[in-house]
Amino acid sequence: MATFLYRLGRLAFRRRHFVALIWVALLTLAGVGAATAPTAGASSFSIPGTEAQKAFDLLEQRFPGMSANGGTAHVVFKAPGGQKITAADNKAVVEKTVKELRGGSEVVSVTDPYTAHAVSKDGTIAYTSVKYKVPGMELKDSSKDALTDAAHHAQAGGMTVEVGGDALQAVPKEGASEIVGIAVAAVVLVITFGSLVAAGLPLLTALIGVGIGVSTITALANALDLGTTTSTLAMMIGLAVGIDYALFIVSRYRAELAEGREREEAAGRAVGTAGSAVVFAGLTVVIALVGLSVVNIPMLTKMGVAAAGTVALAVLIALTMIPALLGYAGRTVKPAGEKSKLLGGARAAAKKDKPNMGTRWASFVVRRPVAVLLLGIVALGAAAVPASKLELGLPDDGSKPVSTTQRRAYDLLAEGFGPGVNGPLMVVVDAKASEHPKTAATKVSDDIKGMNNVGAVTPATFDKSGDTAVITVIPKSKPSGATTEDLVHGIRRAGAGITADTGAKVLVTGTTAMNIDFSQKVNDALIPYLALVVGLAFLLLIVVFRSILVPLKAALGFLLSVTAALGAVVAVFQWGWLSGLMGVEETGPVMSMMPIFMVGVVFGLAMDYEVFLVTRMREAYVHGEAPGQAIVTGFRHGARVVTAAAIIMIAVFSGFIGSDDSMIKMIGFGLAIAVFFDAFIVRMALVPAVLALLGKKAWWLPRWLDRALPNVDVEGEGLRTSADDGRKDPDNDQDRELVRA
Repeated sequence: MATFLYRLGRLAFRRRHFVALIWVALLTLAGVGAATAPTAGASSFSIPGTEAQKAFDLLEQRFPGMSANGGTAHVVFKAPGGQKITAADNKAVVEKTVKELRGGSEVVSVTDPYTAHAVSKDGTIAYTSVKYKVPGMELKDSSKDALTDAAHHAQAGGMTVEVGGDALQAVPKEGASEIVGIAVAAVVLVITFGSLVAAGLPLLTALIGVGIGVSTITALANALDLGTTTSTLAMMIGLAVGIDYALFIVSRYRAELAEGREREEAAGRAVGTAGSAVVFAGLTVVIALVGLSVVNIPMLTKMGVAAAGTVALAVLIALTMIPALLGYAGRTVKPAGEKSKLLGGARAAAKKDKPNMGTRWASFVVRRPVAVLLLGIVALGAAAVPASKLELGLPDDGSKPVSTTQRRAYDLLAEGFGPGVNGPLMVVVDAKASEHPKTAATKVSDDIKGMNNVGAVTPATFDKSGDTAVITVIPKSKPSGATTEDLVHGIRRAGAGITADTGAKVLVTGTTAMNIDFSQKVNDALIPYLALVVGLAFLLLIVVFRSILVPLKAALGFLLSVTAALGAVVAVFQWGWLSGLMGVEETGPVMSMMPIFMVGVVFGLAMDYEVFLVTRMREAYVHGEAPGQAIVTGFRHGARVVTAAAIIMIAVFSGFIGSDDSMIKMIGFGLAIAVFFDAFIVRMALVPAVLALLGKKAWWLPRWLDRALPNVDVEGEGLRTSADDGRKDPDNDQDRELVRA
């Protein structure tokens, strides 16, 4: 591995014009594809194998004009103070609004509040439900404008009018905070490298990689049914790892220059050593992201595969374009320990022989491993405590800021009709196999009316053939409440008995039931997913480190950091701690996919730092240093770079906390705090403490397994055997042959 990458690095350095041309051509091609691709609609949301999804599919077959997956809107009216919504003037305004809404080209139906029993008991609030032919995200701007215009016209009469539902759903706008994250990354790179040119290389290559990745996703979005969240996630992860991977190779290049090697040789060795770590770190991230397909939720699978593709691009760019750009940069990239004159190079030279912070910290940990280990575990354990109260759900209008019309409509509906009206359940009675379909539907309605937490049950609506009925059930509790979930399970249990008695199948669906099934499916897949991803990565790390205990320690450390990160997410988004600082206007359940998503992404990123830091220790140990000294050596060369990489990744992820989309905001915060815990507590404190306690045992591997495993030579031992320790004349004929190879 190291020898192949060494040759690749030298080849890219020498043939830099060709390499740069290839990547610029790919960026241009992807950009043109994105610009000319048809506009993608909303990504379809389905959960194969669940009861809610089966019911939706059945409705599409038996009620083709119902548009079961179509967008919905609730226009809520509240009479002025002291008046009734049934008063003649107010009623006229409402009826005029209903008539105006029915004129929309994409509208399927609009209910009349006065005939549909959609007026509150006190007569102050009423609402009309608008059903559309297409999902909310696919609605034309003209349909959305017509909806908001109708509401504004009604407001002119003095009433309070708000609009809820998914019809006003729009593509989330990303704020300027992402740019702030990149700016922070740039500052960290300048401080780390002491050179504006060297700092610019990781940023440039990361932006090129993300540009190619996101443009490709945009170009294929319509054909592959990719949602906007897919490209946002790919940009978030691709930018973070792209900067980090390039950072490690540039740092190793500067270290090789400091040892007196020629620039082409230094580029080859940087790619051969640090590049090997980049390859394996990237593989762990790719495994974790592609592994999301285990959940069998198409949306999650697409998000994972798209992000994995962007990570793979980041690896390829780091291995090829970085050495090419280093060739262009020439002497403007200084050896390690030197800074440009603009950034105080003369002052830095005086401190060259002083032990750096990484060396001093590692020496302290090696002397006090037990104290550091216990302190780190206690800190992470304390942060993880809130995770024991984790509540899962999917965001709805009730989780939106109070400044939005959707949230105000949600609150008005809850005020007038109870919180359950915001999450009605659709009970589908498939009586095709029943001798008496209407009797079966009546029995279902009667059984549901006798259950707890039921606010209202509408009469059954049959299809044209008269063998399938839809019954709407309004719970008394809010859609995300535990009692609503209990009601869904109760109806399903009762349905099993009805099937046995009448032959009719009873299915529960609707947005609320779909969310419940989604959460359950994600929870059921968590353990198998964890076993698959951690198992594959564990085997990969055994190959990299040629050790059993080091990969085991890496996996256990990951579990600590991801649990602590979930605890922080619960504290902020569920309990409201620091919610003002994070821009969280409404607390509620944690997004259902957050645990499994964090397990996947955080595991991949955690292994990045494990590989980058511990390979340096392994390299020193293989080259003859004592275990304790190898830890110090690894920190002397790697701690500064790993710290910079972690700060950059935290800055990039934190930039997405400013997003308007609650899911993106939560993901950004969760990944940022997870990287903080993993990089600064687990990898920088617990890892050296455990290795110091294990000593030589840390690198133990059974002989039979040592013989069976392939030798990937991450430490670059094969390069070390080169004549003159690699300090060759770039014009030497042997070097030319090596590059041609």
